[in-house]
Amino acid sequence: MKHPRIFQLICLLAHLIYKAHSFDGNQQSVPTDKLLVLTVATQETDGFLRFMQSASYFNYTVKVLGMGEEWKGGDVGRSIGGGQKVRLLKEAMEDLADQEDLVVLFVDSYDVVFAGSPEELLRKFQQASHKVMFAAEGLIWPDKRLSEKYPSVRSGKRFLNSGGIIGYAPFINRIVKQWDLHDNDDDQLFYTKLYVDTQQRVSLNMTLDHKCQIFQNLNGAIDEVMLKFATDRVRVRNTMYDTLPVVVHGNINTKIYLNYLANYVPNAWNYEQGCRSCDQNMVDLSLANEYPSVTVGVFIEQPVPFVPEFFQRLLDLDYPKDKLNIFIHNSEVYHEKHIQRFWEEHRNTFASFKVVGPEENLSEGEARNMGMDSCRKDAQCDYYFSIDAAVQLTNKQTLKILIEQNRKIIGPLVTRHGKLWSNFWGALSLDGYYARSEDYIDIVQGKRVGVWNIPFMAHIYLVKGEVLRTEMKERNYFVLEKLDPDMALCRNARELGIFMYITNRHEFGRLISTANYNTTHRNSDLWQIFENPVDWKAKYIHPDYVRIFTENHLEQPCPDVFWFPVFSEKACDELVDEMENFGTWSGGKHEDKRITGGYESVPTDDIHMKQINYDKEWLHFIREFIAPVTLKVFSGYYTKAYAIMNFVVKYTPGRQAYLRPHHDSSTFTINIALNSKGTDFQGGGCRFHRYNCSIESPRKGWSFMHPGRLTHLHEGLPTTNGTRYIAVSFIDP
Repeated sequence: MKHPRIFQLICLLAHLIYKAHSFDGNQQSVPTDKLLVLTVATQETDGFLRFMQSASYFNYTVKVLGMGEEWKGGDVGRSIGGGQKVRLLKEAMEDLADQEDLVVLFVDSYDVVFAGSPEELLRKFQQASHKVMFAAEGLIWPDKRLSEKYPSVRSGKRFLNSGGIIGYAPFINRIVKQWDLHDNDDDQLFYTKLYVDTQQRVSLNMTLDHKCQIFQNLNGAIDEVMLKFATDRVRVRNTMYDTLPVVVHGNINTKIYLNYLANYVPNAWNYEQGCRSCDQNMVDLSLANEYPSVTVGVFIEQPVPFVPEFFQRLLDLDYPKDKLNIFIHNSEVYHEKHIQRFWEEHRNTFASFKVVGPEENLSEGEARNMGMDSCRKDAQCDYYFSIDAAVQLTNKQTLKILIEQNRKIIGPLVTRHGKLWSNFWGALSLDGYYARSEDYIDIVQGKRVGVWNIPFMAHIYLVKGEVLRTEMKERNYFVLEKLDPDMALCRNARELGIFMYITNRHEFGRLISTANYNTTHRNSDLWQIFENPVDWKAKYIHPDYVRIFTENHLEQPCPDVFWFPVFSEKACDELVDEMENFGTWSGGKHEDKRITGGYESVPTDDIHMKQINYDKEWLHFIREFIAPVTLKVFSGYYTKAYAIMNFVVKYTPGRQAYLRPHHDSSTFTINIALNSKGTDFQGGGCRFHRYNCSIESPRKGWSFMHPGRLTHLHEGLPTTNGTRYIAVSFIDP
């Protein structure tokens, strides 16, 4: 052609004339029964099912192309491909080509959700006044050289994206009839070449959705997109163009962000009704003839506090034990005693019980592969429940709740006490590590409650056995490059298109901090009062302690002598065990280099807390658990909760059986009985001379609290048999 520029101007003028005559402000709207959604899906993936749910919510009519076919369109997420979609669309359009009033919407399905109704979609399409509209994006793919051929736009996205097409059936048919390539050729390149051809663009009356009125592609646009919360609806909003797209497409590397959006859009969660999708497809175990069989994988990959309590909580799960097969991997010699005790007591409680110990020298990834594979290979295994020893499950219904939620992979939310640390990530950074999602804090703090599609989880999760045998058939999912095992599993699940969920619909338990866990002690959990205060309290504080404040559960056996429960049996036993293991008792001598001046006027046979490096922990115990009682019984006195003299005394008839009358160098003193009269010793007790009042039957775990100076001269009554232990502190000296 000699004058291509003149030809382009003529085509443009013809297009403008056509547009002016084809659009009338009073144009009749297209009825929704004249809208047909076509999509391609060869498998019913989680993404496809989500797409269909969103379509069903808005009553879209959807026809699925290619279901059951082998996918030959290449890996479109990483390279060129997708031609199979054009071929399937071409075949489908042959039967629709003569329906001039039919509007066809062709979209992807694995990474697409509807955010608006058919009425809104058709209204926006008609307002565009074109016969065909493609989705648009700000990045050109796959041939950057074609960018120069694109028409300029004053505002909006310039480049075509093939993940969304809407148009009248005859025009869509005219486009796809031109396809004569292979299934693994690139669909976007095909459409792009047609669109940048001015003659084709004008004759087919094509345009792009430049300002995301209908199609929102997330690739390159995440910073433009946010959720818009109304009272009973949530929409995706493009903040750059102030539009509310109808179709949201998580193309390329934005699928995680799409999952985040789809936790709300179109009807999953809102502020007024909360989680509206949580009860979908649930199962009711109460109606089951028998409970599913579960393989429980327990992993101890580092020294972990409170392992005996972990095992007890595992045992306390409200689930038939004959349906639980236990697999334990322990890489720590320190914990062999705990596992041995659990195995000896409960090996016949469960359907099966297998332990893989440190002598096997398995890596964590290999051990986790082994545990999961034990369920995969067992056709009778309905679920695989993986739990790390750092998880303390306080909800006995946890396993039932997860099974009834009926997801392929789901975990209960567990958090570290007093922190935002949890067992999931709401988003990932570009290099695949932690990033905080907008809703992370609200989910962790329970301000938003539901079942959440998330990109990473760890420590505790339930996987369907069927999924392991059909979708995750390979043995090795926990070893991948340099990733830690949990990150490897989650990346593999994401790449397989398997959604992972976390639920915070119930309180489930907490994560233990394993930092600074020193296993050189005989009873190392005693030192966890700082790192894990909730679990320390649960293990070591008397179960009736709280009743002191709720029910006034204390006694006053002598004037200003108060008697109350404070230590559990375990606290008493372990503290005595630590002292006996240390073994260097003072012998009740006056000369004492441990104290200032080196002389004790009223000596006891004792070991100081400092000698076993327990003084900081002990003072914290006084602040947390003794000071509140002090304020209650000595109203108006605010203790500094400080003590220099903190020690355990040992009374035996053969060494030191009693203690002569004396005052304490304290404002007040506590005296905690660490063992039981009648069982461990005979005799003992305390007599207050001023009031001629004696307490001769001390209770294990109970403490006396009394003034130290002036008014309460007292003596330790003789221990006549056995060994008596007490813990003493001179507070506010």
